[in-house]
Amino acid sequence: MSGNDHHPGDVSAGPGVRLRLLPTFELSDHGGHIRLQGGAQRLLAFLAMCQRPPHRSLVATRLWADLPDERSSAALRTSLWQVRRAAPHVVVDHHSHLRLCGSVEVDVHEAARWLRLLETGERTERHLPDCLSHDLLPDWPDEWAVIERERFRQIRLHALETLCRRLTQAGEHRCAIEVGLSAVAADPLRETAQRVLIEAHIAEGNLSEAVRQYRSYSRMLHLELGVEPTVLLTALLPRAAHAHSAGRIAARR
Repeated sequence: MSGNDHHPGDVSAGPGVRLRLLPTFELSDHGGHIRLQGGAQRLLAFLAMCQRPPHRSLVATRLWADLPDERSSAALRTSLWQVRRAAPHVVVDHHSHLRLCGSVEVDVHEAARWLRLLETGERTERHLPDCLSHDLLPDWPDEWAVIERERFRQIRLHALETLCRRLTQAGEHRCAIEVGLSAVAADPLRETAQRVLIEAHIAEGNLSEAVRQYRSYSRMLHLELGVEPTVLLTALLPRAAHAHSAGRIAARR
């Protein structure tokens, strides 16, 4: 997942040009929607995801893989023409290598930076920005989009789980549960997401909520995959019940 760097000699696309990919494609200039056809949309989204500027031939092959070389190259030229007519200077062509202009703001780049800072502990938030509730272009079937969607999903899930644990340790139980629920909603079958949510319920002292969440997950896992939760997750509940009972006995003394 890439970001846009400013290059000397770039003709700026303007400070208000923004590309949105979470969850749907939208190109805007100072809030005004810029209309583009499907091929032009896919071109911009693909360039936004590239780690380094790809050659034109690679772009044509990846975006129009079902067409012969001549037709895929023609499709790329058409899409480039459409982009340049609607949004001049958004795409830079340097020695037949294509990239987005560095002044274009891309929401998925901003979200990925935010998530990495969160995961490394350089920032801690109680609430998440709205963009982190969405997948990357969920309705796009292109192979490259599927790969980038999964890459972003993994970054997002790890960051949500990390934040949930930190909030639980800090005693911010309500916020921890909210973040844990976001992680579970993103992937209900993911045990690590279920684990941090159950731990948050236990830390708050709500054993019934923890047991309810565990049983719901166990049923879903059995129905969907025919397997049971791991010992690591199952062991949480007896330990929590024992600690809860010990705390109640100590409180009576």
